[in-house]
Amino acid sequence: MKQTKKPFILGLGGTTNPASSTEQALAIALQSAAEAGAETELFGSDRLLALPHYLSDPAGLSDTGKELVELVRRADGVLIASPGYHGTVSGLVKNAIDYIEETARDERIYLDGVPIGLIVTAYGWQAVGSTLAALRSIVHSLRGWPTPLGVGINASGGIFSDGICADAGVNEQLKLAAQQVMQRAEAR
Repeated sequence: MKQTKKPFILGLGGTTNPASSTEQALAIALQSAAEAGAETELFGSDRLLALPHYLSDPAGLSDTGKELVELVRRADGVLIASPGYHGTVSGLVKNAIDYIEETARDERIYLDGVPIGLIVTAYGWQAVGSTLAALRSIVHSLRGWPTPLGVGINASGGIFSDGICADAGVNEQLKLAAQQVMQRAEAR
């Protein structure tokens, strides 16, 4: 019987706070991917904070930067989650995405053909829509395949607490985004 390897799904995103709605939403989606059989890893707040600004160190990439690049290289699928700050992707998340430039000369350039699920949280709908559009544009620029569903969450009502989302519809969307990443990752 042929053994197949588990797809590796990288969760990239969050804020400076590991209990943020953004990171909780990402963790819920990653859990769904794990339940579907994926190996998963969350590159969230603590490691995002440890990343120097991309290419700011003349000595080269930090250990955290090298770790991120290796996780991206290994990924069969990625879930990216960003808060909507002033109508676009947060600087913290964008800085992490900038590290993908290190794969420009790899056999698989950037995120070529990799399924990417997108999650945006904001305290209002306007920032959700524009941030989701910005993330889609970034993923296209990196040759990735954004899943049909992008999850936009108005988190102003405090729907996340202790890793649980009180909104059944949002939970279902997070699960569906993870399923779409998994389906495409397994088909590759």
